[in-house]
Amino acid sequence: MAVHRTKSTIWLSAAAAAMAVVAGGAAVVAISSSDGTALADGPDKSLFVDITTVQPNVKKPRQQGNATTGTFTVNCGRNENGHFNPDNFIAQPGVRNGAQHLHDYVGNLSTNADSTNQSLQAAGTTCKNGDKSAYFWPVVRIIDEEAGEAAPPKNDDKAQQDKDKATKGQAALECPDVASLLPENVPDAAQAEIDRELANIDKVTEEAEKRLAGVKAQDRDNIIIGPTREKRAAILDRMMLAFSRQGRQAPDLNPAAACAIKDAAQGQTGLDNGSENSDDAQAQGTERKKDQPNPEENADNELEGNEGVIQRPAVVDLTFRGSPVGKVTAMPKFLRVLYGDAKAGQNGPKNARASWTCTGFEDKVLIDKYPICPQGSKVKRVHDFPSCWDGQNIDSANHRDHIVYPDANGRCQNGFKAVPQLRISLTYNIPRDVQQEGRYLVDSFPEEEHNPLTDHDDFANVMSQKIMNRLVNCVNSGRTCRE
Repeated sequence: MAVHRTKSTIWLSAAAAAMAVVAGGAAVVAISSSDGTALADGPDKSLFVDITTVQPNVKKPRQQGNATTGTFTVNCGRNENGHFNPDNFIAQPGVRNGAQHLHDYVGNLSTNADSTNQSLQAAGTTCKNGDKSAYFWPVVRIIDEEAGEAAPPKNDDKAQQDKDKATKGQAALECPDVASLLPENVPDAAQAEIDRELANIDKVTEEAEKRLAGVKAQDRDNIIIGPTREKRAAILDRMMLAFSRQGRQAPDLNPAAACAIKDAAQGQTGLDNGSENSDDAQAQGTERKKDQPNPEENADNELEGNEGVIQRPAVVDLTFRGSPVGKVTAMPKFLRVLYGDAKAGQNGPKNARASWTCTGFEDKVLIDKYPICPQGSKVKRVHDFPSCWDGQNIDSANHRDHIVYPDANGRCQNGFKAVPQLRISLTYNIPRDVQQEGRYLVDSFPEEEHNPLTDHDDFANVMSQKIMNRLVNCVNSGRTCRE
């Protein structure tokens, strides 16, 4: 086995070790380095468990008679283009190397620390159906540098970063979401017309966004705001008529006609970090990172404490599902959603989620251990995102309060509504001897020391209104859709 550098042999902090003991796991036997840092004596096999020895523990809510059973799967590839960076524009907006570990990206091609709604909307995507959403998670590595499938060379995103920084200095057009205002049951006979008009909403809005940069501030009301409001109002009127023609009560879409312009001088779009995802909790101090914008990263995508061969998933499955108790409504555009907690070892397990399993053993899922799979089975991460939205906000101070998990019976709390639940499943071809020797791990913040409890995932919805409506219709009608 190749000798792993000392800075990467730190595996489990005292806090995480104590958590493992509470959870019934074995504590790490560690030694102290000359500077007092706790070092594990090689790979920590106590973090690995044979999945066949684990009892089934996945409990699914019982489906009610009006459950929505459809699924909508988006094909966005498996990061064949090598889009990696150690940023997180949701939890650490504007902070280069804010994550201190590499993220694997699919979907939106521009995603980095400086991403905004405007830059995400303008970017390309790896998704075959044109979905521009950002899907990203920490990479998995094998610490023997000669093992596994190496990821392709990383792409140079400096040009994109420069472009996004320039975009931040420009005024941005902000328009109300429309798809999330539609009722759960769109009449079948009206669906095609609603789809066409949602596409028109996207077109009118995008045209206005492109024109905005060339218009003087004093002319914006006459050239951008007024005409855009009139065009959107006409489209919304046609949408409401489509409901009336089918004998249905039309939703009041009129409030979604008017857009507004946000100047860069008014501050960045979005919210500052707070609570679990604050600067202190997530990134060990933003000021230090702003002074050192370039992370210690080399051509092999190595970051301090996170080295080894990156394992590209053999399968990336992005599937949106329904609710066991009723219909779902559309997610608003630019909704931010977090899964898990990258700082669970420091923050405690409140927001940690059980993620680790093996193919064929999905009824057994691990939270603080990596699985050792039997022959013929593969290591798998399953990330089920929260799916109860407050109906108003696309983000919140801690990036969690605006969208939460349903209760054990699958119901959303009062004031929240069910939206399609995103499940990201990642399957890896990790050799069995590597599993048995405890040599694969997830990237993490240095102080989290590759604790499997810290597995996490991030999603920002940048679907067009038309795609989102198609998704909701598929899920609510019980169909299986793949795009």
